[in-house]
Amino acid sequence: MQQNGLGEGCIGGRAHACRAIAALSRSSEGRLIPQERRAITEPGVSAAVEPDEARDAMPTSDCAAGDTGELCAPMKDMELGMQRSFFNASREFPEVISLNVGGKYFTTRLSTLRRFEDGVLAAMFSGRHHLLLDAEGRYFIDRDGTYFGDILNFLRSGELPQRERVLAVYIEAQYYGIGPLLENLEATQPLTGEKVRQAFLGLLPYYKENLKRIMEIAKLRAVHRKARFAKLKICVYKEEMPITPYERPPFSTLPLERPESEAKLFKHQCEVDVSFGPWEGVADVYDLLHCIVGDLAERGVAAEQQCIGVCDKHLISHYYCKRPIYEFKITWW
Repeated sequence: MQQNGLGEGCIGGRAHACRAIAALSRSSEGRLIPQERRAITEPGVSAAVEPDEARDAMPTSDCAAGDTGELCAPMKDMELGMQRSFFNASREFPEVISLNVGGKYFTTRLSTLRRFEDGVLAAMFSGRHHLLLDAEGRYFIDRDGTYFGDILNFLRSGELPQRERVLAVYIEAQYYGIGPLLENLEATQPLTGEKVRQAFLGLLPYYKENLKRIMEIAKLRAVHRKARFAKLKICVYKEEMPITPYERPPFSTLPLERPESEAKLFKHQCEVDVSFGPWEGVADVYDLLHCIVGDLAERGVAAEQQCIGVCDKHLISHYYCKRPIYEFKITWW
């Protein structure tokens, strides 16, 4: 396993040791020469070399002269010694582990925590990392322990959480890096439905930006009026251009197309605060309204909506806009 860009062999607690050895191996000509003891010479002046300095300047029998990129024998012994010290210092865990996860206590087997080798829990209890202990000697994990029991149940027997806990457990499974649990949760509701919903919202231009704009406008109006709610006008339309019943294409066929010169006559901005649309898909206006209200609720904003009419702007000939206009009531407390 390779961590933090370090080379192979520099894992966990060995990182500092590897850096130190690598720095030593880059010393001039593969030998250790203290900076303060190097003789300073000038052109034409011979410098006297003390016996100790001469010994330092000569290659040892264990280190060949020249920078070959190889570690000399003493340095290799030093690296091996550091490796042995590291592995000897690895913690030996008991078979039964007591955990304190954000103030909630759990007891499980060591083999359960190590079930998936590429997970965070397996890495934590591999002996390569320093773990904190609480006052009672339990291993401490600085994470909300509300859903940690669901994580343990999956590690023990493959049990999945109840539907109302799936989203929260999914977030925890991402933190602990438990791939099999993530795959199982993604194949269940409500995560499967959320994937379908996001695929639909991907058809709408500026959806997230419009949600942000709704919240900003509602906040400014509520503060200005010093009221607990604010009202906005929002246009939600599916078709690119208004069409008459006689021009409406059959279901599941290509949308109505007009020449570019004529299409420009239909383009306008409805007198509303925010507009959603157009999009091409089976989902209709009411599906989008449901998404808007739900996503605002996820952001802590209570929203109610009702249709108050249509845009009556006259375009050309007998064409009017007729896009539906909805009034959104945003309540802040």
